[in-house]
Amino acid sequence: MSPTLDLLKQLIACPSITPNDAGCQDILSDRLKAIGFSIEFMHFGEVTNLWARRGNTAPLFVFAGHTDVVPPGPLSAWESDPFIPTERNECLYGRGAADMKSGLAAMAVAAERFIQHHPHHPGSIAFLITSDEEGVSIDGTKKVMNELINRNEMIDYCIVGEASSDQLLGDRIRVGRRGSLHGKLTVFGKQGHVAYPNIAENPIHLVAPVLHELTTTEWDKGNTHFPPTTFQISNIHSGTGATNVVPGILELFFNFRFGTAITVSELQNRVVKSLEKCGLNFELQWNHSADPFLTQRGKLIAAVQETIQELTGLDPLLSTDGGTSDGRFIAPTGAEVIELGPCATSVHQVNEHVRIADLAELTEIYEQILQTVLFSK
Repeated sequence: MSPTLDLLKQLIACPSITPNDAGCQDILSDRLKAIGFSIEFMHFGEVTNLWARRGNTAPLFVFAGHTDVVPPGPLSAWESDPFIPTERNECLYGRGAADMKSGLAAMAVAAERFIQHHPHHPGSIAFLITSDEEGVSIDGTKKVMNELINRNEMIDYCIVGEASSDQLLGDRIRVGRRGSLHGKLTVFGKQGHVAYPNIAENPIHLVAPVLHELTTTEWDKGNTHFPPTTFQISNIHSGTGATNVVPGILELFFNFRFGTAITVSELQNRVVKSLEKCGLNFELQWNHSADPFLTQRGKLIAAVQETIQELTGLDPLLSTDGGTSDGRFIAPTGAEVIELGPCATSVHQVNEHVRIADLAELTEIYEQILQTVLFSK
């Protein structure tokens, strides 16, 4: 059994449903402490965070990731227990196999091998690991970064081990992410009997025209690095449960994913204008959870491209697609941040899995990137 596969099995066996770490960081910290890392746990609320660092000089190269996973859903839908790592069809199955315990396992083993070969390496290596990425992301990487900034520990290069690949390991890396803006819209009408619509005011009917407008609007055209902004309704609720009652209130939740071609205030203003144009009586609450970020081509991207081309023969696509990640809390400090991990085809799904052959290759990729970045002039 390969060291990465063995470690991944240990991590999957920890039922670390967000925000519970369930012992994953203890396993990782023991491995890192054994190779000279200083270990620091940062607890905020229910969240456990690990900051492990080896060295005190620049540049600071960080492996970042999360130990928490999303709930597995109905266990009956899984072919094997999601928290009992199971090998079949040349893959390892279990919750977190792809997102992102395989990345963490490969990072830890890559660090072990690198330090074995280079015990007096230049610069510093660190791990920033949280149990609050799949949840609200308030007490995790965001607060750890605030603490690091306060004590002037500045990250130069960072690889986030999210599942970034598409069909083949290394065929895609993320060099940025879109921003995220959530909205909760409450539309007020007047409850009444369905037989007397003239003395009622149906908020479902009232909101229908504006929903058509919002869902068919071109918010922007995107730009070189980001696709056009998207608008999606995620939840809509109205009604009393009775079939003969006109509801008095409608609640609707929506989300924008946006790049740098538009601002948050522009999105908010355009939504409000559409609502006001329809004469709705409404309340609107916003949650701006992420700004877009983009890492320009520099030493890290060059090292990643060179390594993937050498070890896999692939020319990786530089992408900003997908949801949000904790890279959004690291990039604003000036660090070069990319996301590189296994294939994302099964993340958050029943029977989540990772190809076993990819684990050794991902470990080798991480190790070589680390060597190229720290030893290059």
